[in-house]
Amino acid sequence: MLDITTFIRELYEEPEASIPLHAPVFNGKEKEYLCNCIDTTFVSSVGEYVDRFEEMTRDYTDSKRAVAVANGTCGLEMALRLVDVKPGDLVLTQALTFVATANAITHIGASPVFLDSDPDTLGMSPDALRDFLVNSDRKIAACVPVHILGHACRIHEICDICAEFDIPVVEDAAEALGSTLNGQHLGTFGRVGVLSYNGNKTITTGGGGMILTNDETLGARAKHLTTTAKAPHRWEFRHTETAWNYRMPNINAALGCAQMERLESILQDKRDIAHAYRDFFAPKDGIDYIDEPKGCRSNYWLNTILLKNREERDSFLEYSNNSGVMTRPLWTLMPDLSMFENAACGELANAKDIQDRAVNLPSGPRKPRKDKS
Repeated sequence: MLDITTFIRELYEEPEASIPLHAPVFNGKEKEYLCNCIDTTFVSSVGEYVDRFEEMTRDYTDSKRAVAVANGTCGLEMALRLVDVKPGDLVLTQALTFVATANAITHIGASPVFLDSDPDTLGMSPDALRDFLVNSDRKIAACVPVHILGHACRIHEICDICAEFDIPVVEDAAEALGSTLNGQHLGTFGRVGVLSYNGNKTITTGGGGMILTNDETLGARAKHLTTTAKAPHRWEFRHTETAWNYRMPNINAALGCAQMERLESILQDKRDIAHAYRDFFAPKDGIDYIDEPKGCRSNYWLNTILLKNREERDSFLEYSNNSGVMTRPLWTLMPDLSMFENAACGELANAKDIQDRAVNLPSGPRKPRKDKS
C-alpha cells in the first residue's frame, strides 16, 4: 500500500523537495501588472487595478458590490460595523474558526459567543444556534457563521433562524473564494460577506480582503468608511466622519487581477487534487476524508482528514512533517485561548472532536508541469 507522504510527493511531482501546505503559484500576468504599477508609480491606494479587482470579484461572485480592503480581518470588522454592531454587544460565531473571526468582533468592543459546529460541514450548527437563541434572553447584535476550509456551512438554515430573531448575518467566507452552494457564491447569503487573499488562500494578493454585499447602500458605505470617508474632490481633503484607512494598495490589487484571470484553472487543479485524496483515503479504515457537503461546489481550500483520536492525529503530524510534507491541525478552539477563556459559549462536543482529529493536507495548486518531451 502506498505511503501517504509518497502519494503526496507523486501528486505534486516533488520527489525530494519539501511540500508546503498551500503555496501560491504565479504563472500568469502577475509580473507584468506589478511592473506596470512601478512604471506608473501607482503602487499605493490609488490606481486602476483596485477598481478592476473589485469589478472582477463583483462579477465573479454575482454580488451587487465588492469593496477591496487591506485584509480579511479589516473586512470582517467593517462588515460588523455596517450592520450596526456596537461596543458591548453580543455577536454569535463558532468556536472552531481562525482567530481573526473572534478578533474582528473584539476590535469593535463587542463580545463573541462561541457555538458548536456541524460534524459534516465543520461550520456553525443551526441546531446549536437555535438552542442558544431559544434559551437566552440576551440581545444578539449579529451572527458570524464561517465557511470552514471552503466548504459551505448550513447557511440557508442559519439565515432563516437569524431572520426569526431579527439578527443580521455576516458571513466569514475568508476561505471560500470559488465555493458555491446550489450555484450561489458563498459570502452572498447574509447582509455582508468577507473574502480573504492571504498568501495561503486559493488566490492571493499578498495580503488583502474583499467585502461583498447585495445592498447597494451598504456597499457604498463600506467604500466610504474604508477610504477615510473622504468627500470626492479633485484637490481638497474634506472628510465627512471618523473613518478608517483599510484600503487595499494598487500593487496588491494588481496581483489579485492576475490571479483572478487564472482562478478557474486553479480551482480545477485543486478539485483534481481533492478527488485524488478522496480516492486514496476511501478504502482506509479509521480515516475519514472531509468532502464537499451536498449542494456545495467547494474550492477545497485545504483538504482535510479526520483520524481516530488526538494521539493518532499527533503521530500523523509528526511523521508527515518529519518527512518533509507539511501538514497541520485545525485551530485551537477560541474559548481555549487565554483572551477568550471567559467568553460565553454553548456545548462544544462536535468542535472539540473535530479539533482533536483533524489534519490539513497539502492543497495548493500545482506548478505547471515540466515538459518531459
